[in-house]
Amino acid sequence: MCELFLGTWKLISTENFEGYMKELGVGFATRKLGSLAKPTVIISRSGDIITIKTESTFKNTEISFKLGEEFEETTADDRKTKSTVTLDNCTLTHVQKWDGKETTIKRELVDGKMVVECTMNSITCTRIYEKA
Repeated sequence: MCELFLGTWKLISTENFEGYMKELGVGFATRKLGSLAKPTVIISRSGDIITIKTESTFKNTEISFKLGEEFEETTADDRKTKSTVTLDNCTLTHVQKWDGKETTIKRELVDGKMVVECTMNSITCTRIYEKA
């Protein structure tokens, strides 16, 4: 595990999040609420279990997993996915699969910030967090 990911992160900028949510199939009202949310992400580790908590005024989610092992996830927009998170060169890659669809969420550390790139089909969203 890349220890620098551990800690509390606050969203400071976002680009094309609504377009990404639309590509996921998220409804209009939920997209509007989701676009307004400024989530805090808390990443922790206990042994080989990593936990990512996302807290916002809109919705809180939490996932716990072992790197490279598939797990069931219920996303903030209530998709039921089979997810796998891998670590390669201090990049956490989170792949969610459901109903024949797939999205990838990459978390990288760049200049002390966590850059989160969400991609589905040809749509990409970039969200940047800084340590709280």
